[in-house]
Amino acid sequence: MTDAQDTAADSSLRTTGGTPPDDAESSATGAPIPLLEPREGIPPVVADEAALARVVAAFAAGSGPVAVDAERASGYRYGQRAYLVQLRREGAGTALIDPVACPDLSGLGEALSGVEWVLHAATQDLPCLREIGMLPGSLFDTELAGRLAGFPRVGLGAMVEGVLGFVLEKGHSAVDWSTRPLPEPWLRYAALDVELLVDLRDALEKELDRQGKLEWARQEFDAIAAAPPAEPRKDPWRRTSGMHKVRRRRQLAVVRELWEMRDRIAQKRDVSPGKVLSDAAIVEAALGLPPNVHALAGLNGFGHRMGRRQLEQWQTAVDRAKALPDAALPQPGQPVTGPPPPRAWADKDPVAAARLSAARAAVSALAEQLNMPQENLITPDTVRRLCWEPPRVVDAESVGAALEGYGARPWQVEQVTPALVTALTA
Repeated sequence: MTDAQDTAADSSLRTTGGTPPDDAESSATGAPIPLLEPREGIPPVVADEAALARVVAAFAAGSGPVAVDAERASGYRYGQRAYLVQLRREGAGTALIDPVACPDLSGLGEALSGVEWVLHAATQDLPCLREIGMLPGSLFDTELAGRLAGFPRVGLGAMVEGVLGFVLEKGHSAVDWSTRPLPEPWLRYAALDVELLVDLRDALEKELDRQGKLEWARQEFDAIAAAPPAEPRKDPWRRTSGMHKVRRRRQLAVVRELWEMRDRIAQKRDVSPGKVLSDAAIVEAALGLPPNVHALAGLNGFGHRMGRRQLEQWQTAVDRAKALPDAALPQPGQPVTGPPPPRAWADKDPVAAARLSAARAAVSALAEQLNMPQENLITPDTVRRLCWEPPRVVDAESVGAALEGYGARPWQVEQVTPALVTALTA
């Protein structure tokens, strides 16, 4: 059992997270304790400037790290904006903030600028937090910490149960958080999500320190906090599910026209694009190239509950793609930057393919030895790039410099360089 898991038996931790069950034996025998209620109850939702100012003052006066979480309405609304922000800090308690009613939280972000933020799967929440003016100067990611520490399951519920001995109710994770007013059970769930984040952070810090990985984790957290916003995807329509079936350029043009029309409609209506038209329907139309509305209505995804006016707008997009000159049709593949797909290496460069095979085996063995996922030890893309174009002189200095140039952190360079040098020169 790890030190972090030992904390599940620590009564001082287990009595701070909420009301224990009536059956005292569950605690005595080490069975997980259901976390049913926030320790100070469900706080009122902050939905006006006066209430927000009080929260800012309280959290600025608090002590220690601040637990932060955000709820989105993925699958219901357009985009990935936040519809609820939850925070908890010692001395300030828990706050639930409605970012629809209070869309500018930059004042709160500034009040917490010198404070460590504790998030679970930080890269999922940081983009929507950035949109409302909240961005951490430093952070601790409990999911990533769990990966580096070698936990097999790193979801928040699994981590809280395995490390702290509490069971979180996760039934509301996929609800429509744009609903107003938010039901009380949802608010209870949201408050409980930050209830034990700082406790989890402290236990994981001890475990990482015990394994000699704490500095590695800090480098990873610093890289996440310093990362700029992601660049917009080029040709996002190419990510339509089922695109592997679409071969011809004219068919690709139909996918593009339908995807872009769907996106405009979804954005205007503020709904998830999948609620406007499914990916499967887009691919069906591209493969079928329907000549008219009647033929379009016969395709899967178009006939059921779709009115004549809607069918006509989709057929207009299909006709627009069919009328494009050949020069305006999209190319069948995206421009490739970096190495080709690994499946093509054996034909294009057998020596490089052998290097990649050796490097992958070396990374896999090292990751198993260090008890962490391979992709957290070093990204697969970095390994591919290094093996496709290795340094002219392969030694520790040149390989380390190449890894650093691809964005590897110092701890990664230190750990994988000897193994990769051996693989590249085998």
